[in-house]
Amino acid sequence: MRKRMLILGLVTLLVFPIPAFLLLNYFESITLVEFLSLNDIKVIPIGLGLEFGFVYALLAYLIMNAPFFDKVPVRIDKLVQQMNLRWYDGIFLSLCAGLGEELLFRVGVQHYLGWLLTSIVFIAIHGYLNPWNWRFSMYGVILLPFIFLLSIGMYTFGIWFSIAAHFMYDAVLFSIIISKTKMHEG
Repeated sequence: MRKRMLILGLVTLLVFPIPAFLLLNYFESITLVEFLSLNDIKVIPIGLGLEFGFVYALLAYLIMNAPFFDKVPVRIDKLVQQMNLRWYDGIFLSLCAGLGEELLFRVGVQHYLGWLLTSIVFIAIHGYLNPWNWRFSMYGVILLPFIFLLSIGMYTFGIWFSIAAHFMYDAVLFSIIISKTKMHEG
């Protein structure tokens, strides 16, 4: 399962941005080379994104540990534990999701569907809006405000805010769950 997740992460990093770069070239006249030159990186939006992702991940983790979620048939922490990831795998997967998914959804899809519908589609594609399992859908309810704010934040702070926040959110949750798993094993 670990190897499959790492391959999926690599695909997310390398393939998901392709439509976004095609759209960037068409709508913004920004090429892949210009994007990778990192000329538009600004410290404050990245710092705000990292801080926002960190705080939201901690809040989400606390909420997800409420007794309500004990009855969820497929818990997020159990899924991550089954992947048998190491801490650096979690960081790698967070980087892949932060870059790949944010470029695809915020730069590409959001242009066509707007921030609200794109956010809902993003949560639904991840499986967090499940009409047959309302308890599991509560993960989506927790995550939806975060994704709303990433989507809106991109207009104010730029894509690097969204990338940084998404990366940090995933990295914090992976780090907590992986270290908790290792503590129980050792």
